[in-house]
Amino acid sequence: MNSVIAFIVIFGALVFFHELGHFVFAKRAGILCREFAIGMGPKVLAFKRNETQYTLRLLPIGGYVRMAGEDAELMELKPGFRAGLIMGQDEKVEKVVLNNKDRYPDLRVIEVAEADLEKELYIKGYEEGEETLQRFELSEKAVFIEDGVETQIAPWNRQFNSKKLYQRFLTIFAGPAMNFVLAFIVLSIIGMSAGIPVDRAVLGDIVPDDPADQAGLEKGDEVIAISGEEISSWADLTGIVSESPGEELTIDVQRGDESLSFNVTPEERTFEQGEETISQGIIGVYNPRIESPSIFQSIQYGAEQTYFWTVTIFDLLGDLITGQFSIDALAGPVGIYKSTEEVAKAGIYQLMQWGAILSINLGIMNLLPLPALDGGRLLFFGFEALRGKPIDRQKEGMVHFVGFALLMLLMIVVTWNDIQRYFL
Repeated sequence: MNSVIAFIVIFGALVFFHELGHFVFAKRAGILCREFAIGMGPKVLAFKRNETQYTLRLLPIGGYVRMAGEDAELMELKPGFRAGLIMGQDEKVEKVVLNNKDRYPDLRVIEVAEADLEKELYIKGYEEGEETLQRFELSEKAVFIEDGVETQIAPWNRQFNSKKLYQRFLTIFAGPAMNFVLAFIVLSIIGMSAGIPVDRAVLGDIVPDDPADQAGLEKGDEVIAISGEEISSWADLTGIVSESPGEELTIDVQRGDESLSFNVTPEERTFEQGEETISQGIIGVYNPRIESPSIFQSIQYGAEQTYFWTVTIFDLLGDLITGQFSIDALAGPVGIYKSTEEVAKAGIYQLMQWGAILSINLGIMNLLPLPALDGGRLLFFGFEALRGKPIDRQKEGMVHFVGFALLMLLMIVVTWNDIQRYFL
């Protein structure tokens, strides 16, 4: 149960911050945001504030901000429609009732002759019993009511595609960017709370009953040499230990004024990397840390770690493209859940770091110039900047549709590999 909660909290936080980036910059650009959703599928919880409906949905596998104009606006009033109008104090139409008109008293029922719901915002029609064509002005926030459901109209100046290129670019780019911001914040908090690791060959905390503890090593011991090989950094120490599972090592340390030697046999741990099983030695020690670092040190640590993991993930992508990294090693939702389950056992700071790495990964994946991803949309904005006019929306939509279908196919393959790896 704890693993399920950890997975939902982490994945929910990643999606929330990603969509929050889109949402904030869309609102700043004046775009009408119809819905801010966390999760996919049926609604579990929903409430509306101002113009936006906020929803929590059943499946924790994504989220979205539904912006006016991204898809074709479905509201229309064709000639011959009968509609009920509710007027505001400024004599502009505030509500247009399409059916069940008997539920609303004091309606002005008209037969529509003409309507413009985007540019000039008006409805022309004939009231019951009248032969004179009348023009009714629409409020910019007028709503349509159909089967009791209210939908706000989207004037052209409130639609996504009406905005300047830089505004649309920032709105889309802000989603992945917020994933990097989230990772930076989390990693900075880890540095501030748990201390900042330093690359010194000094033992930090010792894991009880692990090989180092059983051999008599203590926190603060400075490692001078391992089996005759001089040690000058934490990387040197971990490199030798990890490559020596099951082999007895002689560790020479300086403890205060004493020079001591201990025989330690690293315990063998294995983990899966794609189809390959990797064996690694551990002795149960943590690296030394700067205790109670300053805010500046913590921020610097957060920035350095964000950069490190960004470069590491890009390197892995490069290996995937060149064939050095098998597609079988990719993880889908099932694989991420299983990894989260393992990391959760190691403690809260390891879980927070794992969440930060996933956030960076999500940001990078979304910036890839692939159809249906944020990066694909940014690529089309680049084409628009070069051409001086946007790509035909139907053609762009078809490209994104095909890209989405291929991504779903990849997700199915990766998820099936996860199921085979962990359950079959």
